[in-house]
Amino acid sequence: MTTGYTKAVLALGSNLGERNDTLSEAVADLVDPPEVRLLAVSPVVQTKAVGGPAGQPDFLNMVITVETTLSPLKMLEHCQTVENKHHRVREVRWGPRTLDVDIIVYGELVSDDPVLTLPHPRAATRAFVLYPWSLIEPGATLNGERISVLATRAADFGDLAPFDGFGDFDGVPTAGAVEQP
Repeated sequence: MTTGYTKAVLALGSNLGERNDTLSEAVADLVDPPEVRLLAVSPVVQTKAVGGPAGQPDFLNMVITVETTLSPLKMLEHCQTVENKHHRVREVRWGPRTLDVDIIVYGELVSDDPVLTLPHPRAATRAFVLYPWSLIEPGATLNGERISVLATRAADFGDLAPFDGFGDFDGVPTAGAVEQP
């Protein structure tokens, strides 16, 4: 552990179970230890699954910024502990999951370590990460480009939708749905 704090950007996603509740609880879990302090929380967006098996439920995605005294690998371990608390199962790459937490950036660190590549190797092409991040840090850049510009160029940008609070269970409305006669 170092004595100073480093700013990190974390992306959270869920497409199984009580997605919105899981994200809210995960944010609390991520910033629970004194070594991690919350800076900002983005709005939640709903998106189609990118990659992985076809037919997955829609994801809820959000981004938080934190500052931490944890090393990058300890932060990764902490994120994985939070995923496991929320019953994350790693059977299929990019498959459905109760919770996914990715470290997008950790300060200015650039790393090709296969355990933790930073910045996140696919973040610059994923609107579901870039757009929510741009809402809390409009001037942020990734790989030298504004994240808002990168978001609009991402293939999944057209699939983003604001999340209205309904459809909290596996992408199926659980409240507020009006049945047609």
